[in-house]
Amino acid sequence: MTARNEFDLIETRPDERFDEARLQAHLRGRLPGTEAAMRVMQFAGGKANLTYLLQFGEGYEYVLRRPPLGPYAPSAHDMGREYRVLSVLHRAFKLAPRAYYFCSDEGVLGAPFFLMERRYGLVARGEMPERYRDDANAPRKMSRALVDALADFHAVDYAALGLSELGRPAGFIARQVDGWKRRWAAAKLGEDARVETIYGWLSENQPESAYSSLVHNDYKLDNTMYSLDDPARMVAVFDWDMCTLGDPLSDVGMLLTYWTQPDDPTLVKAIGTMPEDGAGFFSRAEILARYGEKSGRDLANMRFYHVLGVFRLLVILQQIYVRYVRGFTQDERFGSLGGAVDGLAQWAIEILEGGGD
Repeated sequence: MTARNEFDLIETRPDERFDEARLQAHLRGRLPGTEAAMRVMQFAGGKANLTYLLQFGEGYEYVLRRPPLGPYAPSAHDMGREYRVLSVLHRAFKLAPRAYYFCSDEGVLGAPFFLMERRYGLVARGEMPERYRDDANAPRKMSRALVDALADFHAVDYAALGLSELGRPAGFIARQVDGWKRRWAAAKLGEDARVETIYGWLSENQPESAYSSLVHNDYKLDNTMYSLDDPARMVAVFDWDMCTLGDPLSDVGMLLTYWTQPDDPTLVKAIGTMPEDGAGFFSRAEILARYGEKSGRDLANMRFYHVLGVFRLLVILQQIYVRYVRGFTQDERFGSLGGAVDGLAQWAIEILEGGGD
């Protein structure tokens, strides 16, 4: 495997390869440039859906997205949904890459997939991008851009894009709580009384949803891309396979869940993917203040949405971890996720008891 470069590209992992000749034969002539020879690389980031770069000849590039290997919840890795959203969302939200082609024939890759445009920029994960390290204000610029983009996305007129049937805003929160509990039941390797406590608290403390909008459902720093030369400018938002219509504050709760700040306990920092433990970035309180200012929404019930976000993340990581335990993927990054799930369960308990947020 080659070393990662600035754009996080690697040679395809051995267990995540596919029949390239079959794919090229299928794509030939369907999109501009696909008559030329095809080269495949893999984007190394991400822990669920698999993402590849297809290069045709010297001038054409497409990004291919497919679900993870092994059994998965189709509603959590819905390539058809992601294609449907990205085929139109770019018209109103410029940070959404445009999707070009969807294939539901599992005989090509073994799963549905779609192709979208490639965006160029930097993704921040465990370290600050090298290009930004001389700018002491880069973390705050990135924070502001991230929150502002979320508020802008929630303001999109989804009906004008033909996305009114994407979901049902009424009852969204109740379905989220029960749906993630069902996913936990399908992925758990044993009982955990804390998860039952979290589920019970969420069931009993559901707020009335005052707002409805498009919801990304996995909005976080490392699902976004920034300009190569300006940390104040975002160029893309990725991972739209769970996009739906619902309560926009659930996206804010997920952002708080993925966020790390310097005073967080060790278990929270271990779960996060923020550069340098979030040093220099907005605090969670500043995220809420900025989002409230930009959106005009009442954020009084954010403790509920934060707990819901932590609950969702612990289930997502458990779904990935159980695929690793059962041998559906050999990606060694996933071997430690059992500890992350344990840490998230503890964090959710602390937040609902009045601390930890």
